[in-house]
Amino acid sequence: MAASELIKDDDDYPTHVEVTVTTEDPRPTSMAHVMKVANGNPTRCSSSPTSPSAISDGREGKKRDHGSSCGQIGQSQLIRLLTTGLRRHREYVKITVSDDRTDQLPKEWWKTGVAFLFALFNLIFTTVIITVVHERVPDKSVSPPLPDKFFDYVDRVPWAFTVTEVNGLILVGLWFVQWLFLKHKAIVGRRCFFLIGTLYMYRCITMYITTLPVPGNHMVCAPKLYNNSTGKIWRILRLISGGGLSLTGSHMMCGDFLYSGHTVMLTLSYLFIKEYSPPWMWLYHWLCWLLSASGIVCILIAHEHYSIDVVIGYFVTTRIFWWYHTMATAHALCEAPNKYLSRIWWNPIFTFLEKNVQAVVPVVFSWPVSLPMSCRQRYRIVQGGRDE
Repeated sequence: MAASELIKDDDDYPTHVEVTVTTEDPRPTSMAHVMKVANGNPTRCSSSPTSPSAISDGREGKKRDHGSSCGQIGQSQLIRLLTTGLRRHREYVKITVSDDRTDQLPKEWWKTGVAFLFALFNLIFTTVIITVVHERVPDKSVSPPLPDKFFDYVDRVPWAFTVTEVNGLILVGLWFVQWLFLKHKAIVGRRCFFLIGTLYMYRCITMYITTLPVPGNHMVCAPKLYNNSTGKIWRILRLISGGGLSLTGSHMMCGDFLYSGHTVMLTLSYLFIKEYSPPWMWLYHWLCWLLSASGIVCILIAHEHYSIDVVIGYFVTTRIFWWYHTMATAHALCEAPNKYLSRIWWNPIFTFLEKNVQAVVPVVFSWPVSLPMSCRQRYRIVQGGRDE
């Protein structure tokens, strides 16, 4: 039995194993004068009748002459004849072996695009809710700031909130660069977009149903517009263009206190950075943790949010992140008899996003821009020459 294996090494296509099975004629053949080749054409090894060694040495000379005659067929010619015969007369069974990595971790960029639109919609909707809630914030003379235990012990530091926003921009930038170099960025991206959209949707609900007074008398809120719809639209556009940051001067409205959006971004950025980076980058993890923790503390030091805003923001962000990744990494929990995790309202969305992801996403980095095919072929030729 002769077998040849053809393995195609490509990350974008499933691996195929081609097995060629041929049968040999069990009948004995005489190797004295005829050598059977796979294509059916006999190759005769004849001795020269005028060979001096054959005349003088008798039987031994015949053996030597036979060996020299057969040796005239070179090794390369024999291999070529055998290969030709196998190609003409082979009977093969093709067995397709799927590549587990490709099948279990599909990219599905279109799902990532859907998750991005979900996050973008909720971020824009948040600016609309902030504009609406701003009109309902009670005046400081009527409703003074609520008592807060942290404010009783720590005086306000005006520049602390700037530290918060700078730390947040650094963390978001680090996570964006890290995400670009991830091999499975499509899967990780849609997870990130879905969590951002869900957290800001929750924030819209909590801001709208409960409007808290300003946490400090130092806060200056923009005048209310009441029924001026055009002015409200311009405020929404200004808030979107400035990213909702005080550094850009776009956030002059009040009422978006419960819960803290800055806490959400600081916490979520750190969680994704740590989750999708290898353990040996512990120094990088500690640096990001310090940026996140100091940024959250500076929110309170600046008296820009009540303590309850920060606590709820941290609690909701961490729990949703851990629930989602628990469901994503342990599919058996979703198929258990009780199925408690499947009772979450966003479980159908989770199923849509993670249906074809049947393995734990490994932390593997790659170049964000792949080389052209011509360059890759040249690299393989050069690498193959070095290996030889």
